[in-house]
Order: sequence, then structure tokens, then C-alpha cells
Amino acid sequence: MNKLDRLNPLLEKFIANGPSGCALSVIQRDERLYEGYFGVADLETKKSIEVNTIYRIYSMTKIVTCVAALMLYERGHFLLTDNLEEYLPEFKSIQVFRSLKNGTIETSPASKSIQIKDLFTMTSGITYGGNNTEVERQVSKVMAVVHKEQKQGEQTAVRTLSKALATVPLEFDPGTHWKYGLSHDVLGALIEVITGKTFGEFLKEEIFIPLSMEDTFFKIPEDKKERLCSIYDRAEDGTMTKNTKIDSSSEPMAVFESGGAGLLSTLHDYSRFAHMLAMGGTLDGVRILSKKTIELMASNHLSDALLPDVFWNYENGYGYGLGVRVMINRQVGGSNSSVGEFGWSGLAGTYVFIDPKEELSVVYMQQMLPNFEAYHQPRIRNVVYGALN
Repeated sequence: MNKLDRLNPLLEKFIANGPSGCALSVIQRDERLYEGYFGVADLETKKSIEVNTIYRIYSMTKIVTCVAALMLYERGHFLLTDNLEEYLPEFKSIQVFRSLKNGTIETSPASKSIQIKDLFTMTSGITYGGNNTEVERQVSKVMAVVHKEQKQGEQTAVRTLSKALATVPLEFDPGTHWKYGLSHDVLGALIEVITGKTFGEFLKEEIFIPLSMEDTFFKIPEDKKERLCSIYDRAEDGTMTKNTKIDSSSEPMAVFESGGAGLLSTLHDYSRFAHMLAMGGTLDGVRILSKKTIELMASNHLSDALLPDVFWNYENGYGYGLGVRVMINRQVGGSNSSVGEFGWSGLAGTYVFIDPKEELSVVYMQQMLPNFEAYHQPRIRNVVYGALN
């Protein structure tokens, strides 16, 4: 019996409790060990999940963005230790919000410049929008203004977003904390400035076309919209309601070529991208990155002091590299994966992990909020590793 057949009842259990459907690919070396499709892409029409189903991969975009930026790093266009302001001058003389003992907040100059590596490692002080801190509130306001000025049907340049974010003081001095945010979107602006191309053009020319990723893009073509998997909100009682607002132009990923959350892709396409990384940067004779650069990417870049800042609590044992989580302690994490296994996940429950030691890549797709990732993802990982010879 193929031990990866254990995945079948696991994935069937997933869709019995939501999402409406899911798909999983496991590739090792030059062999596809497992490929499974379960459930439906749309509950109303009963359209099945298929090999060409398109998914919103949200934050799994981040790995693509970081790979693209590292391609330019390999070509000598920047050093990780370069100050960001040398390329994006809007980040010169950046300020920081500081809380005083009396409870008030003031701004003062940052103690150091943002370095390019701070964008990769989420230690820049740039946050997402929200309401938990003054920085998050200011970012939300800036994003709202940019969206309001957005012309209907026209994408705003990534550089516009970068300049807008630079007007907001940082949450902390660069390099002193880790916080998930829009750092990888700013990396997209860096790519545009260096290459003179739009971010989307660079990805298409340098990654998607070479890897034959024909169904990966920021804006889905009209003739492919029927293949887009519906996304559902799951209530506590299991009721599934189609989310029709998340694709609107009011969402950042719909407005920008977002380096942090904007791409759509298929299981086939993203598996090719992931397996390129698992195979040392080359797939089917096409080289995207070098093995050594991938080793750097998949190394933990956070000090022990910064690791407690990392927001996930179900994936103990992971550090953070250049845009990816990295397994650094199997015992703490209770994981049977390799030290150095790396990857990321997306808002709607998509998931990828990559293991260069085993030349292994695993990609999982679904579309549901909340995404149940704390339950799904460690189980997928443990079953896959438990099946390897």
C-alpha cells in the first residue's frame, strides 16, 4: 500500500468540515508521488475541483516576490545590507512611533535606516493596516486614500503604494522586532525601480514564462474566470456562505500588483514553482536561482530575541528566513520534517512546504475563511513525511 494514500481520508475529513473542496500535490525528485482533488469549487453549481482550478494564493505570493528579488540580488543589483533609501528615496529620514511612560505617543527619527534585508525578514517596522496600534491605524488611512484615488479598472503602480507607506512612521526601529506587514509589497517597488518594468511584467518574464506557469497572474483573464474557485466564509455551525466582497476593488490585492498577497495560481503552476526551489533552483533545465541562494533564503535570520515576536503559535520550532518560515527545531515543533524545511501559507488556507534535502515539495489548495490552517497544515506535513522511505 502506498502510504501517501493516508492522505485521502485526511483530505476527505477536511472537506466534511469545510472547505468546499481542496487539492494536494506531493513531488519528490522527478516523481509525482501524490495528486488528489476533493470536493467542489462551487457549492451552488457543484463544479468539481479539477487540475486547472484557479485559487487566490494570497500570502504564498510572498515567496514568489522574494525569489524575484533574490534573482536581482544574484545579478549584483543590490546587497541585503544596503539601505533601502538608496533605491527608494521616500524612505530616507523615516520616523518611528514611540510610546511614552505617560501613555502618549510621539514620533522621532529611526535609530537606523531600513536595510533591504529588513524587507525580506519582516523586521522593517512596516505593518499591515489594522486597529491594534497607531501605525496600523495610519496604514489603514493611507491605504484608504490610495484606494479612493484609484481609477476604476486601472491598477495603481506598486511604487505609489511604497511612497504612501513611507509617509507613515514605523512601528519600531528597523531590525529590532519582527512584525508581519507590507514589507514584501515594498520589495515589489524595489524590483520595479531596479528593472524599469512593472512588478507583474518582471514576474511573468523571469519566472512564469520560463517555468511554464500559464495560469499564474495578478488579474485573472476573462476567459479563465469560470475556473476560479469560489471562496467561502464558514460559520461556527459549519454553514458556508460565499464571500463575494473579497475580490472587489476595495481589497488591496485587487488594486495592486501586491507582492504580499496578490497572485492567483493553480495547483499545477505553484507546484512547478515550489519544486524548482526543492531541486536547487532549477526545473526542466531552467535555472531561476542558485542552490546557495536558496540555502540563504531558507536559513533562519532571526535572533533568539526576535523569535518570540513571530506570530504563529501552532508551528513552534520554526524560525524565519528571507520571506519563508524555516524549521529550526524539530523537537520543539513536534515535527517529523527536516531541519531546513521551509515555506509559507495563504489567507484562505493554501499551504506550501519545500525540503531541499529530500528534494520534496508539497502544495495544498483550498478557499475558506477562517482557514483552519492550524489543524490542516501540520497534519498534511506529518502524513507526507511519515510516508517517505
